[in-house]
Amino acid sequence: EVLLRMHSVGICGSDVHYWQHGRIGDFVVKEPMVLGHEASGTVVKVGAGVTHLKPGDRVAIEPGVPREMDEFCKMGRYNLSPTIFFCATPPDDGNLCRYYKHSASYCYKLPDNVTFEEGALIEPLSVGIHACKRAGVTLGSKVFVSGSGPIGLVNVLVAKMMGAAAVVITDLSASRLQKAKELGADFTIQVKNETPQEVASKVESLLGCMPEITVECTGVQACIQAGIYATRSGGTLVLVGLGPEMVTVPIVNAAVREVDIRGIFRYCNTWPVAIALLASQRINVKPLVTHRFPLEKALEAFETTRRGEGVKVMLKCDPTDQNP
Repeated sequence: EVLLRMHSVGICGSDVHYWQHGRIGDFVVKEPMVLGHEASGTVVKVGAGVTHLKPGDRVAIEPGVPREMDEFCKMGRYNLSPTIFFCATPPDDGNLCRYYKHSASYCYKLPDNVTFEEGALIEPLSVGIHACKRAGVTLGSKVFVSGSGPIGLVNVLVAKMMGAAAVVITDLSASRLQKAKELGADFTIQVKNETPQEVASKVESLLGCMPEITVECTGVQACIQAGIYATRSGGTLVLVGLGPEMVTVPIVNAAVREVDIRGIFRYCNTWPVAIALLASQRINVKPLVTHRFPLEKALEAFETTRRGEGVKVMLKCDPTDQNP
């Protein structure tokens, strides 16, 4: 293990959801819990046997740490391990604090040209990497991203990076779609009160064809329906956003057109990839951060996220640091 002085911690929709509702699905908050799982910091102290890190190293933290070497870990899909530790998922505490200890193997050294803030953004970026890999994005892919929140936006970044020829993104908010455009989306659709079929046909007319890949980042029933209708026969729909447990979808439409529906659960093996992309400046996540608060103003930061202002709200846990 290593002890870290925390630096930057991003606020996620799930943090806000636990704060507001005390549960997400089967994960129920039963006692006080520290939030935060998008984080970076500086190594203060290393445990015996830790050789790849030393005090003073700047690191990004992968929040999911398997507790045992089970069948999923052996397959390399450790994110599916049922006993995994995960920051800010009850009953495990997160890292929105001054000091935090974590498994050394899940702390990754940041190169000098990657900032603490970028280090904290590796967590949401990882969702995009994992989703686009599961979707099979490749050279020339036409991609439909549903939802332009932080996760929709990282999927735009990663899809373009992986060779997508055209990406169309939908949202209710014009300002979020503007941000998507800045990050490389080719087309945007501001959804008002169109039916799922109407959204699907708008996607098709903008792309000039139906997309082979749809990445659904809202969890909203109508959006999942639109995702099925929009995806080309033989294509893939990846469900990233989580909404109600039971959703009504045109499953027969998907089945007879051989549209593969895949889920994702967080990510695995993405931190080294993300660090390589950031260090080589092949991907720019900096525009995602729109608000910054010191740890003392955490409540204000959470309120800002809850109201849906900006994109990514970042908390600064190290009062000695003057840099953004």
